[in-house]
Amino acid sequence: MATDTHNFGKVAVLYGGISAEREVSLKSGAMVHAALVKQGVDAHLFDTGERDIFELKTQGFERAYIALHGRFGEDGTVQGALELMHIPYTGSGVMASSLAMDKVRTKQIWLQAGLQTPNYVVLARGETVDVAKIVAQLGMPLFVKPPLEGSSVGAGKVTRAEDLQAACELAWQYDTHALIEQCIEGRETTCAVLGSSKDAYALPLVEIIAPDGNYDFEHKYLSNDTVYECPAKLSDELTIRIQNMVVDAYRVLGCAGWGRAEVLVRASDNEPFLLEMNTSPGMTDHSLVPMAARAVGMSYEQLVMAILADARLHVLHTPARNQ
Repeated sequence: MATDTHNFGKVAVLYGGISAEREVSLKSGAMVHAALVKQGVDAHLFDTGERDIFELKTQGFERAYIALHGRFGEDGTVQGALELMHIPYTGSGVMASSLAMDKVRTKQIWLQAGLQTPNYVVLARGETVDVAKIVAQLGMPLFVKPPLEGSSVGAGKVTRAEDLQAACELAWQYDTHALIEQCIEGRETTCAVLGSSKDAYALPLVEIIAPDGNYDFEHKYLSNDTVYECPAKLSDELTIRIQNMVVDAYRVLGCAGWGRAEVLVRASDNEPFLLEMNTSPGMTDHSLVPMAARAVGMSYEQLVMAILADARLHVLHTPARNQ
């Protein structure tokens, strides 16, 4: 039975899905589900890749924990369906989820708000890759990724100009566009945020030290070679600056509930650069939000319960008019 203070009713843990990040989502969802059940929540796994999302309504689910990653789960589509069914859900609403999923739109909004992010070029699938022009504009090395994917799927660092074409073609396998970014050489950090609007706050920073600086899919989820420092060994001044920057970045996108931003700290001058915002971060045993939460004394179970407690509808639902 659910506790008196967290009477959530019947809860669906949405996981799996049909994106390129399905396998990671299956792991996240299984761990979230186990934690909820351990806390007495009436939680049930629900694979949106195998079941019709609208079964949630017919089967009496009262709340949804979104443990989906990538398209059709983190991009506003599932959030819209849940709004239509009037089922409160964890994390950001339709608009914020959609914006944050698109790394190009995210960068445009951040730049408009005066937040620092690496310079970039976007190429549509099949567009000519003018290597000399791009290198002259952005320098070397570069980082190429599909704008609508996560977990480093289809992404890679380019250290030789002659490899740029192949990197774009890899990104185009997963998306209609390739995002080519100036590669900021330095320290890789991530910062999780909990809460919404004025109540949003940052958790301790995590520094990611991957072999040869290559934090790819394998080093994120499969190997144990990556080293994580939490809290990151940065000065108090720089830590606070990054945390404030991330909370600002979270708020300007309209994010809610929880999220996690990637931030690179340039080695030459300790300048921080925002990379992307994740509105449904991983919750596996390799994931970074639980790691940051532990640094402030919050267990995995407590973190999951706090996220679920903040589940909500984001659209004002007015009574339907009689026709």
